[in-house]
Amino acid sequence: MPFFIKGECMSLLRITLPDGSIREVARGTTALDVARSIGERLARQTVAARLDEVLVDATLPIENDCRLQLITLNTPEGLEIYRHSSAHLMAHAVKELFGRKVQVTIGPAIENGFYYDFYSPDHTFSPEDFERIEKKMAELAAANLPIERRVVSSNEAVRLFEEMGEAYKVELIRDLGASEVSLYRQGTFVDLCRGPHIPTTGLLKAFKLTSVAGAYWRGDEKNAMLQRIYATAFTDQKELSQYLERLEEAKRRDHRKLGRELDLFSFNDEAGAGLVIWHPKGALLRTLIEDFERREHLKRGYDIVMGPQILRTELWKTSGHFDNYRENMYFTEVDEQSYGIKPMNCLSHMLIYKSKLRSYRDLPLRFFELGTVHRHEKSGVLHGLLRVRGFTQDDAHILCTPEQLDGEIKGVLAFVREVMAIFGFEYEMELSTRPEKSIGSDDAWELATNALLGALKDSGQPFEINEGDGAFYGPKIDIKLKDALDRKWQCATIQCDFTLPERFDLTYIGSDGERHRPVMVHRVILGAIERFIGVLIEHFAGNFPLWISPVQARVVNVTDSQAAYAQEVCDLLRREGVRVQVDLRNEKLSFKIREAQMEKVPYMLVVGDKEVATGTVAPRHRSGQNLEPLSPADFARLVAEECRQYH
Repeated sequence: MPFFIKGECMSLLRITLPDGSIREVARGTTALDVARSIGERLARQTVAARLDEVLVDATLPIENDCRLQLITLNTPEGLEIYRHSSAHLMAHAVKELFGRKVQVTIGPAIENGFYYDFYSPDHTFSPEDFERIEKKMAELAAANLPIERRVVSSNEAVRLFEEMGEAYKVELIRDLGASEVSLYRQGTFVDLCRGPHIPTTGLLKAFKLTSVAGAYWRGDEKNAMLQRIYATAFTDQKELSQYLERLEEAKRRDHRKLGRELDLFSFNDEAGAGLVIWHPKGALLRTLIEDFERREHLKRGYDIVMGPQILRTELWKTSGHFDNYRENMYFTEVDEQSYGIKPMNCLSHMLIYKSKLRSYRDLPLRFFELGTVHRHEKSGVLHGLLRVRGFTQDDAHILCTPEQLDGEIKGVLAFVREVMAIFGFEYEMELSTRPEKSIGSDDAWELATNALLGALKDSGQPFEINEGDGAFYGPKIDIKLKDALDRKWQCATIQCDFTLPERFDLTYIGSDGERHRPVMVHRVILGAIERFIGVLIEHFAGNFPLWISPVQARVVNVTDSQAAYAQEVCDLLRREGVRVQVDLRNEKLSFKIREAQMEKVPYMLVVGDKEVATGTVAPRHRSGQNLEPLSPADFARLVAEECRQYH
């Protein structure tokens, strides 16, 4: 809700409300006072304010003419401030309980919650501590402690935190290099923070500690290992309860858990961290997705190519990866020659382009590769299939004329839209712009950014600007799909690159007979196959659509007397292209059906004496629905029809 403040005299401010009415208040009034003058309900919802576009505490005195906007709890910005204050509350509770045994470091709000990092050589936090911490947080919230901001000199702040034994806060202050810093106090707890914060701890009503994990100080594995306590907070208990239910569902859907239960993949320390070992069903699932990708790319005019796993280091120097991406790469030596193990596939594709003279009539060229790459991810961020060191990308590079660029970007956006619809994903888009560490001219970056921006605007779909998060060689469109639990996952990316064609001297002969420079579009549709499969597992809770289910049907006999017929049905269905298993174990039918359901098999085909006599099967869907008896051939046609839309 915007207000306009005008100074009419030395002691009064006139506040113009949206309805045109005017209120006179004393100079030095606060945003919270303004809220109270309108109504107590608004005052209870007000957590901060914006003065002339500067975000400040709601309790800050207003001294100058300015534009005022109240920030309330029911806004994303207000909820973020609420959660940041909850992080301080958690740190306060930890210090009350553990004193100097624990040092506090940083505690930001994050999506769906917050965390705080602690250092302690004497105490290891466990979920058993959570109840004590939450109880203390509730006590501190109930005390309705004022949260007060104070600006002090950096020297004074250093002395204060040194006396408190908070070495990490001292380091932060010194690294800031500022003459002054802001501190926030609530009761006995003092924290270094830019703010803003809610007015009192009494506003904090619903919070829950969820997990603890290790984290290196400042993200550097050379630094001390900290303990990161994750938590969440909502403005009422109902919202918190709903969120915790989603968390429990996420645990049930965890792809690492389901990957073991469904026997899809594993990790083994003997093989190495972050390296996936695909089991038969997982490898088949992956193959089905890769085959789908090849078909879709061939339909859209892409050429399938393949490049080597290692390339001479000189090439990585030419591309700029050696200077800008070296810490993420692996290197080896062959015949006293240095090689880089590829972290991406673009170099080979440029060498293919450069292998012969190209004409404008040849363009665009679209090179597609399911290329396996390796990146040196830090051990602390490895997470199942979602963050690995060896993975395969559905990588393609489009080389085109500048005039073709807009159409090619729009073609990729359409490709993404169609594929995400097949898998049933909604998605959001971001335009990530030039980072601090980059290569290429200002003109090249402007051309590339405008090309992506124009295609996004013409698409008619909403998008956000993500400043400074582009690749070092060009801006990009990041596409974040949303799963069944409304979580966002980065998968598809479209990057526009004028720089690498320049570095590798890529040219084509134009209609004027002169040499010209092509533009390069780097893009993935699903992204890393490993990551996408991890997302798929959690999105579908392992209940894959029939067309990508590694096992589409399982034939189960009632007694041994139907074993031969069951095997015959299985063999016939395999010849018809159905991915089928047969379970002939001497177990009860109910046991075999329940086990097939646990393994998420879409169809169980029951065969008893009646089915043997009639030459049929009794299909049962994993949902529990029973279908009418069908001949094996008719069942094969049912499967083919259900899968046809994806082929």
